[in-house]
Order: sequence, then structure tokens, then C-alpha cells
Amino acid sequence: MKILLTGANGYIGMRLLPLLLSFGHEIICCVRDKNRLSIDKELQKKVSVVEIDFLTPPDSSILPSNIDIAYYLIHSMSSSTTDFDKKEELSAQNFNLYAKHTSFKQVIYLSGIVNEKNLSKHLWSRKNVEKILYQGNYNLTVLRSGIIVGSGSSSFEIIRDLCEKLPLMITPKWVNTKTQPIAIRDVLHFMTGVLGKSICYNQSYDISGPDILTYGEMLKLYAKKRGIKLSIITLPIMTPRLSSYWLYFVTSTSYKLALNLVDSMRIPVIANDNRLQQILKITPITYGKALDLAFLKIEQNQVVSSWKDSMVSGRFKKSIQKHISVPKRGCFTDKKKTRVIDTQKTLNRIWSIGGDTGWYYGNWMWKIRGDFDKLMGGVGLRRGRTHTDQIFSGDSLDFWRVLVADKNDMRLLLFAEMRIPGEAWLEFIIDKENILHLTATFRPKGIWGRLYWYLMIPFHYFIFRGMVRKITLIN
Repeated sequence: MKILLTGANGYIGMRLLPLLLSFGHEIICCVRDKNRLSIDKELQKKVSVVEIDFLTPPDSSILPSNIDIAYYLIHSMSSSTTDFDKKEELSAQNFNLYAKHTSFKQVIYLSGIVNEKNLSKHLWSRKNVEKILYQGNYNLTVLRSGIIVGSGSSSFEIIRDLCEKLPLMITPKWVNTKTQPIAIRDVLHFMTGVLGKSICYNQSYDISGPDILTYGEMLKLYAKKRGIKLSIITLPIMTPRLSSYWLYFVTSTSYKLALNLVDSMRIPVIANDNRLQQILKITPITYGKALDLAFLKIEQNQVVSSWKDSMVSGRFKKSIQKHISVPKRGCFTDKKKTRVIDTQKTLNRIWSIGGDTGWYYGNWMWKIRGDFDKLMGGVGLRRGRTHTDQIFSGDSLDFWRVLVADKNDMRLLLFAEMRIPGEAWLEFIIDKENILHLTATFRPKGIWGRLYWYLMIPFHYFIFRGMVRKITLIN
């Protein structure tokens, strides 16, 4: 079958894509920016890619008409604290306009469990999108999921950060809210299981794991699995805004996502039926087993996707194309170079930079800069990196965004997503004469931008000089 995969570069889309290809389907990946589809070149050869921003007026000529099935994986919760519901509504309406010019037999929408009368803004928006999609000229299948647990998922990473960093937690009262988590592997089983099944047309199903737990119990079970001593003290006086700041500063989540998550965490998320389990003969695994599988993937360096690689986790909202050509006019630059002794080893070290590996020189200074950025409302160093030795265009890398990662051309180009009075690029290139060039480029905004650059010059001198020497294995 020919399948349209919207949100192909998102956490779920990246997991779903290889599965659909393994089943022999023809896949059209639908993304806002094809430059940041984080898949290897071999996988890119097996798919088609179209660029569509569903927040803009539809262009019916973009999509082929003979598409059989579409996955609707478009969400905006991480991009805004105020109008994400309007964005999600507009995206769904525009999707229906595109659908009028196709032969969709089925659309599969991954939503959230919405069984409570009083819903958070996030869950209400999911339900509203479902209502809009039911108006489309196709058969709709809705999968209403509990919170998703897997390596790289936002829920797992938040739990991981909290437990690993805080042996004593003074928590908001939402830790006593009940929820029914589901493993990412089971979400994928359900999403592929309903594919083309007419019995599932125009139906909405709850999907969840077997365990009903409070968020506090989820934290304690994680701590037990990891051998961490954890104490939780609950304070009823902590406001939603304070709770959001608490999540933001302790975990790797963005403030916008933290605020929306806290709003949803006060609402119980419990499934009302398990009809789809019986139809597809799927027995979901427990929360504890989901944790075990997540740890296994991390230990084996097999994390397929991470929510932190989403563009909305940083400053980019749309295309990265305009930033790929580093400007020269009106910019300050700091250039360092040194001869490369072993090209392959040097490339491997460049491709492993950031995250747990660090920046090879002055890591304590990088950490201070990351902490300061976080205090200013930036991303800091908390995002790390998804893979230890692979980088794709569009990936997050600490407080940078990867613009170009081309080992053949021996070039890595990063764009700063930290809070700074201007725009900054960091580029690594090995030329034909085996010289490594490290170039920091800064385009200031106003007098504060110029002052910032001059203040950073002493730090840049030592950091960048040390980096090129360490990367090329020169002591």
C-alpha cells in the first residue's frame, strides 16, 4: 500500500517508518523541512519526501492522489503555551482539504485518552482534532493512548531526570493522579495492527498498558529498577506555574512543554475499554517491562528517536535551510586550525561531540554556560544527544541544532539555540590538505550583541584552541 506518514521526523513517526517499510509498504514522508529528516541515506532511498506545513493554505498539487492510507501524527503542544489548540485545529482542517484530492481509504490518528468530563487544554485539543478528522472524506481510526514509555519518549526522559537527579523530591499534588502508561512497542503494534482493517474504520479505541499507577508510583518503580533510594514529599500548595518551573529546571523538558504537561497531569488518564486488544490479539506489557526495554535500548545505543530532536524543543519553528549558508557580512568570527594526524579518528571524535562525551576541552565552562542559558529560559545542555556516534541534520546537540552533518565532505555545521543577543554558528571542516578548521561565527543584534562577543573573546580563545588540539589528538 502507498502510505502518507505525517510527522515523519517526530518521535512516533521515526519509530513507525522502518516498521512500515519492513512490511513492504511504499512510504511518503510528510515533513515541514526535508533538510531535517533524521534518517540515514540508505533509508532515504526507500522513501519519498514531501514538504507541507499544515498551518499554511493547502496546495493540492503537492500530494499524489493515489495514496491509500495516512497516519496523522501532527501535534503542536510543545510549540506554544497559549494557542497550540488553535494550531492543531487549523492543521486538522487543512489536512481534510488535502484529503479531498486524494484517495485515502483510511486515516489513523494517534490521540490521547479523553474519558474525563473536565479535560486539560491539551486533551481537549486532541478530542477536538478527532472531531474535525471525523468530518473528512475517509474512514478514520483513532487510537487514544495513555502516556508513552520508551527510550527517548518525553515521559520516560522526565521520569529518568527526576529520579536520577533528585533522591529527595518535594513534589506537587499531581504526583497522586492516576494514569495508565503504555510501552512504545505496544503503541506501534496497535498502529500497524489497525492498518487497512475495515473492522476498525470509523472507530475510536483506548490503548494502554495493564497497570494503573499514580505518577508517584511510576517514579518509585523507576527508582527501584535503578537501585536508587527515593523519597517523595507532596506539597498541595505548589501552583501549576511553580510545578512547571520545577519540571523545567530539573528535567530536559522545555518550559512550554512543562506547562502543558502539568496542566494535563492533574487529569486522570485511564482507559475505559480494551476492545482493540481483543480484535488484534495484543497483550500490552507492564510499565516495569517497558522500563526494562527502554534501559536495554539505551545501554545498546539503539535509541531510534527522541522527543528532544523535535524542532520545537529549540528556537527553530520552520525551515533550517536559510541558516545553512553561514553569513559573512556584519559578523564576528573566531578561527582555529590544526593539522590532522588521523582523519578517520578525528572525524569520529567530531561526530561524537557533546552529550556525555562533552566538548573535549573546558567542559566545566560549557556546563556553566549551559546553566546560565537555562536560567535565562534557554535549553541549556540538558538535551544532550540521541546517538553517541551518529548525527543527522536537524538533530539537537546540547544547546546547538545540527544544520549539516556530512562525513563525505567532512563537515559539521551547528547553529546555536541558546539565549544570545544574535545568531551563532559553529563549523568543523577537514580540508583536502588534512587541516581541521574550527570557525565560530556570530552575527550580533545591536550593541548588546557586540558587547556579548567582546566579553566572550577570552573564553573562546582558550576553549576553541583546546578543542582543535584535543579533537585531533594533539596533547
